[in-house]
Amino acid sequence: MDGSRHPFRFGVEMMEPFEGMTWAESARELEALGYSTLFAPDHFDEGFGPLTAMATAAAATTELTVATAVLAADFRHPAVLARELASIDVLSEGRLEVGLGAGYQVDDYRASGIPMDPPKVRVERLIEYVAVLRGLFAEGPFSYAGEHFQIDALDGTPHPFTRGGPPIFVAGGGPRMLRFAARQADIVGVNPSLPTSERREEARRDGVAARVDEKFAWIRAAAGERYDDLIFHGWLQAVVITDDGRGAAADIGAALGGLDPDDVLESPFVLVGSVEEIVTRLHERRERWGYSYYTVQQPAAQEFSSVIAALGRDG
Repeated sequence: MDGSRHPFRFGVEMMEPFEGMTWAESARELEALGYSTLFAPDHFDEGFGPLTAMATAAAATTELTVATAVLAADFRHPAVLARELASIDVLSEGRLEVGLGAGYQVDDYRASGIPMDPPKVRVERLIEYVAVLRGLFAEGPFSYAGEHFQIDALDGTPHPFTRGGPPIFVAGGGPRMLRFAARQADIVGVNPSLPTSERREEARRDGVAARVDEKFAWIRAAAGERYDDLIFHGWLQAVVITDDGRGAAADIGAALGGLDPDDVLESPFVLVGSVEEIVTRLHERRERWGYSYYTVQQPAAQEFSSVIAALGRDG
């Protein structure tokens, strides 16, 4: 694969407005800083409701894409969600991406009383969920008879602005999720494996470069001819702009349970170093794996815009 096939894009997971700004002003700030996407989370104890947050941000901007990071399939019926998403896609004139996941945050389920099925069942439900959304985004009546969802000749309104529906973004870290994403998603998030939020410790070691190589091998085998058209997304767990990149990597490695600084520096989920070093690492990772689309955490968003500006100068 030609690693330079897809241009770099960056989004920010927004938990709340920037300090001293409204939500609409924060969306315009992201747009002005060069970000392509505002990501809204879908946890009961974080941020605004994602559908309202996306619609408001899209209405306040002219170019910013809005996306979910990510909608848990267990929280909404796909027939209900399809209509809301199509509405945002129409009203934003195609500035929507649909991030979907099987659900992993134990506290969301525990606090809400929504049953949390085993990972196998949640993934099977997500697979059906994507099929239903794709069908409802298409023209004409849609029927579906699955184990989890049944749709009977539904032709809802509105139809999406984007022909065939907005891009579907599926992230994962294990073989089943990544193979599914490779076959069915438009944007594939390649992350450390995290079946539930209570297994974060083991997930930390699943983000080293050798493990990421293995994940991309699964994707390539499953995607076939689709591979070069897929956009690969990375979730940046830490961004530190500093002249002492190795020292920062050592601190991050210690905080993550004793990861070697070299493993931290090479991981696609961490960016540390000077602006110039980070730009070089981004190019290396795009060439090695194909990562071109990243999410930055909100506290680092304004400082990281210097990297976006440098990439623009770099071409």
